[in-house]
Amino acid sequence: METVGSFEAKTHLPRLLERVARGESITITKHGKPVAMLVPAQPAKARDAETVVAEFRAYSERAGRTLGPGETFRDLINEGRRF
Repeated sequence: METVGSFEAKTHLPRLLERVARGESITITKHGKPVAMLVPAQPAKARDAETVVAEFRAYSERAGRTLGPGETFRDLINEGRRF
């Protein structure tokens, strides 16, 4: 893993990003101390809408949040629309 200073990283960012796209990892330092890393991005995991809704509902239950008596997600969506 290569280390580059912040000034060099700023100056040569496009070139560094090309290297990272090829799989390299680069540590960026400021005054000789590591402050950031450029690493290849991980592909996003595709999730279907049903899974996302189920995860959101599970989170809401754990967090104790509710919409309020008689409210639905559709009510909130419609309230935010401007006609």
